[in-house]
Parts: sequence; structure tokens; C-alpha cells
Amino acid sequence: MDYNSGFCGSDCVINRNRTLVNGYCKSPKGQNGTSKASGVSNLQTGFNHHYDLTNGHSFGPNGRALGTRSPKNAIQKRLQKNGSKKKTSLTEVQHLVPVTYDSFYKDENGKPIPRKRKPKSSVNESFEQCSLLDALYTYLCYSFLVIVGYVNDLLRPRDSTEKFRSGYTTLYASFESFYTRHVYRRVRNLWNIPVASVPGEYITLVDRVTQDNGWTFEFTGKFNECINLGSYNYLGFAENSGACSQAAILACKQNGIATCVSRLELGTAAYHHELEQLVARFVGTEDAITCGMGFATNTLNIPSILCKGCLVISDEKNHASIILGLRLSGATIRVFKHNNMISLEKRLREGIINGQPRTHLPWKKVFIVCEGVYSMEGSIARLPEIIELKKKYGAYIYLDEAHSIGAIGENGRGAVDYFGLNPSDIDILMGTFTKSFGSAGGYIAGSYELIEMLRHRSHANYYGTAMASPIARQIIASMKIIMGEDGTDDGIKRVSRLKHNSRYFRQKLMQMGFIVYGNEDSPVVPVALYMPSKITYVISEMIKRGVATVGVGFPATPLVQGRARFCISASHTKEMLDKALGIMDEIGNHIWIKGSKLPLKSTEEIVYEVSDAEEDLANEVD
Repeated sequence: MDYNSGFCGSDCVINRNRTLVNGYCKSPKGQNGTSKASGVSNLQTGFNHHYDLTNGHSFGPNGRALGTRSPKNAIQKRLQKNGSKKKTSLTEVQHLVPVTYDSFYKDENGKPIPRKRKPKSSVNESFEQCSLLDALYTYLCYSFLVIVGYVNDLLRPRDSTEKFRSGYTTLYASFESFYTRHVYRRVRNLWNIPVASVPGEYITLVDRVTQDNGWTFEFTGKFNECINLGSYNYLGFAENSGACSQAAILACKQNGIATCVSRLELGTAAYHHELEQLVARFVGTEDAITCGMGFATNTLNIPSILCKGCLVISDEKNHASIILGLRLSGATIRVFKHNNMISLEKRLREGIINGQPRTHLPWKKVFIVCEGVYSMEGSIARLPEIIELKKKYGAYIYLDEAHSIGAIGENGRGAVDYFGLNPSDIDILMGTFTKSFGSAGGYIAGSYELIEMLRHRSHANYYGTAMASPIARQIIASMKIIMGEDGTDDGIKRVSRLKHNSRYFRQKLMQMGFIVYGNEDSPVVPVALYMPSKITYVISEMIKRGVATVGVGFPATPLVQGRARFCISASHTKEMLDKALGIMDEIGNHIWIKGSKLPLKSTEEIVYEVSDAEEDLANEVD
């Protein structure tokens, strides 16, 4: 295989069951051909048999209809045969599927690990729409800020001009500079706050003041210790004591704190191979490659997989690193509504039928790109349904598990583990080590052929500095704890505690009447605030009362979807969560932010104690 010929990564790189023969995708039995509907080649869609896209039926090589039966359809037909005429929903069907055991993952000796699994549904999500009144107030608030900003520019031009730029053109874009000066500057004191501690269950903020309305800051010498509800320390491994930090300290003494070279030169060490093999076992794939920076894992690897002539169906809420990587690749991008399977299927059908723009040639590859847990929405991708569409239309799946790996699933192995799916159904798994593992960097996992291609073509591997030894040892230590290979059940207890903390905190907020976005099992808990004035007030009051969290507004979110975002950790105790909830309740009563229209269950008690099933899970050792 020639990795230096400008080859854009064919289907055979990702799926070893298909190889390229004279421009066609040859199946294991040697069958090749084109689509019945519009001559779409297997190179485009990767079908092992042919689909008639006009009516949704599939046909074998001899033209005989194969049908479109799925496990769901089979169960429904069985129910109807037994006398039930009611059409069963997907959720109801999933409850009929018995608990099964699989061996998708392997232990350190390469032996399969049987794991108990039960299919899940991600329908337990809440996304209340912004009311017309809230939208009106939000638009008025931003309009007022813009008007006041333009008036200030007229009356005080010295604030709107750049210093020491005589003879130069303006360095910044006009509106970007305007927004920074007159909107962001007013609330700058609540963002980019310096910290003086590890991002554990508590975090120490450095106090500062401004004498010129946010242009500059001065430190007061005081510190403010707060409950940390703003960091992605999901499993509590961001510590300065314990097994992980000791492993990192020992690595510093043995290998230093930097490699000073890329992986393809003199930067590959034994611990890189150990980490990549461990990651592959952890996520259930054949191989993996690591990158020194989480953001760059998407941005610099996606262009090595995709190129011009490829079609990407991307979720509208995908992370900026994915969007940047897709733009750099030159692929054609089509956006589908967030977690909306009807919209996704429509985009897939239209894209495959129409082919490439102008020429209508078949696409080289068709990809579905989504995230496991969406960091701004708190939602979880509907993976079972996405996999159904992937198989129906012969597309590939690129799954970003930055916020889901380690944070969800019975075994802490991400969205695939959460739904009890086979990891081989996801063609490319991406994740980062900056959240659940308390470290830095990221990984791409998949087949041997895919990873080998990335080792030769990835800009991150070519030009990025290799991951330092302390970073790698922190990841290895924390990952082994989650897998139970340290000889304890600490990892599975952390995963169980995080799940319970997330559900408890979310349910209490909803019970108080707040508008809470996302899935009940997501550790990201966004609370809708809408107006920028309310966002700044809530964040300011929370910090004053000893709780550090994050406010998010435009342009990071749509104009009328500003919010406070709480990040839950396994290191939080019930007392910490109750304190934060009590403060939010007081603030919510003081200003109008309890606007949920969902039926309140104020009389229903939300119990914190772990259930018997979770206790059994916590007591099991992998």
C-alpha cells in the first residue's frame, strides 16, 4: 500500500472486508457492481450488496430482493403474530431484548472479557425551547449593548482605536474588535480567572480587581476556594496525590518532561507503544494512535482520512475541532439537525442519490460524524439508530468520544459501552485524555490498516511533538484503574459514582423548575439562562458563595441559548452538590430563571443512596 501517492484512504483502509478492484469495491466473495438506482459504485457507498435508494429495498448480486428486516422489525412481526396489532416503539422493543453477554474487550493477556450488557435508549433527554418572552428580552439586551457600544465609540474614540499602530492598518476585524471591547470586556472578570490549585473537587481562584472597566487587572493577593463545577475532571483523576500522580512523578525522574521531537523522528518511546496498545484494548479496537493535543487529534487527523470528493454528514452541534478538521480536508459537508435521525437519513439519501456537485460522480467515501456526549448540550448521540443508518446506506462513522470516554457506560468505556454496542460497528473512534483521565492529548482507534495509514500520513504524527512521558504515565495509570487492572475496584466505583452524581444533580435542578438540557446520564449539565446579564449575575453570585462554574453565551452558543454549564465529577460528595443546589435555588428565586414548563414533581423525593444494582456493579472487579 502506497501511503505517499496522494491516496485519500479507500474503503479497504477502514474495512478489511472490501478491497478495491479497478475502481470498484470488491466484496469477500468477489462480487462487484453498481447501485441499481443511479449507478453509485461500491467505492462510494461501501455496500456489500446493492440498494435501490428509490424505495429502500436491497438487492443481491443476482437482483433478488433481500428485504430490509432488522431486529426491531423481527420483534414487531413476532408481536403481531402473537395477536398484538399495536406498533411497538423502538424504546419498547429495546426493553424486550434480553440481557446478553459479549466479549468485545480483552484483558492484558489478550483473553476476552465477558461483560453484561442490556441495550439502552437515549430518549431520556430534555430540550425545552426558549419562550418568546425570553427571546425578546435577550435580543433587547444584546441590542442595548450594541447601541451603547457605538455611542461609546463616538464619544470616546480612544477606546476604539488600537495603540502603537501608527502607519498600520487595523489588526483586528471590526465587529470582532467591537464585540470584544463592548460586550466581552464588561464581563471579563468572570472568565479566564487564574487558578492556584489542581482542578479537583475544590479549586482555588486567584482574586483580582480592575480599575479601568476590564481593560487590565491587578491581583489582590487573596484566594477564593470554591467547589469545582467547571472542570472536566469527570472521574476525579486530576489529583496531586495518589497512584496516578506518583506514576507521573516517577516518569519525570526517568524520562524527563519533554521529548523535543516528533514521533516519526526520534520521539517514539516504549511508553507510546504501551499506551496505544492499552487504548486499543480499552475501546475494543485492533489498534490506536495517540496525539499530544486533544484539539489537534481531530484537526490534524481528519484531513488524512478525508479529501475532496468525500461526503460528510455532520451534526450541527459538533465541536469546533471537528469543524476545522473537516474544512481543512476539502470534503463536502452537509449538516443535519442535532441528534435528529430523520434529518440524518434525509441528508444521506440526498447526498448518495445526487452524487458530487456538478459532475454527479459517486462519492469516494460517505462519513457520518458525531460526538458521544455533546459538551454544550449535555446530550448523548443516538448511536444505535446511527449505526442502523450506517449499515442501510453503507456510510462510515467517525465518533468523537472526548466527553464520553471514561464518563459514561457501565464500564466507563464511552458511548459504545453505554448502549452495549459492538465497537467494530464504529469505523473510527476518537477521544481525548484531557477529561476523564486527568491528562492531555488524544487518540484515534480503529483497524490495523487505518492506524498504519495515519502513522504515515497524519500531520499530528509527522510534525507534532511526541507526548511526554509524565503525560503518558498519567493516562496509563488512570486507564488501568478504570479497567480494574490495578487490582482494585476503585475505577468501577468512580464510574458508578459519577453516574449517580450526574443524575442526582440534574433531577434536583429540574425539580426546582430550572430548564436543564441534555441526557440524564450525561456529566455535563447545562442550565438555560438566555440573557447575558443573567449569565454574568449567576456566575458571579456562585463564585462569591464558593461554587465555581462556567457561563456560556454568544458566539459559543446561539444568541438566545446562553447558559450556565455544570460539570459533575466522581469526586463530588452529596454535601458539595447540595450546597451548589441550594445556592442555585436562592439565585433562581431572586431572578427569573426558573422557567421550565415541564410538569414539576416537587413532592417526589430524590434519593441519593446508590441502588442495589449499582452497589453490585461497584463491588465487581473486572
